[in-house]
Amino acid sequence: MTSWDDRVAAFWTTADDADPVVVDRMRALVDERPADDPAALFEWASVLDFVGREEEAVAGYEAALAAGLEGERMPQAVVQLASSLRNIGRAEEGAALLRGLGDETVAGAAVSAFLALCLRDAGHPDEALAVALRALAPTLPLYRRSILAYADELGGQQGA
Repeated sequence: MTSWDDRVAAFWTTADDADPVVVDRMRALVDERPADDPAALFEWASVLDFVGREEEAVAGYEAALAAGLEGERMPQAVVQLASSLRNIGRAEEGAALLRGLGDETVAGAAVSAFLALCLRDAGHPDEALAVALRALAPTLPLYRRSILAYADELGGQQGA
């Protein structure tokens, strides 16, 4: 029998937010786990987010993190929670979560991308641009130093 994690991964490879039973399909997977299972709480929040039910997703992400979500799902939950907070008008909270995530994350540059979006929506466009430029700089074969200097001029958090 295929593991629960493998079946969840398979779900996400075929998930379609226009499919009227997509939430029901995830509900069936989530119901296989205990009610307080952090991974199941995360996957439930993710599907709610996926179909545009961000307010409900926020509570689910928070529950998953409070239940001790670990591994690769933890930074994903923080990024997705921050994004959902931004979408419901709580961008400052999203930015604070992303700043606290740290450098070690499977989410990679997505942390900086969502931080820049949160900062922009929270009324900090220069800091948002600085974060985006710092994320872009390592990919530049030329002008890296110049771009980092411009980011420093704009201000914001170093290395975010």
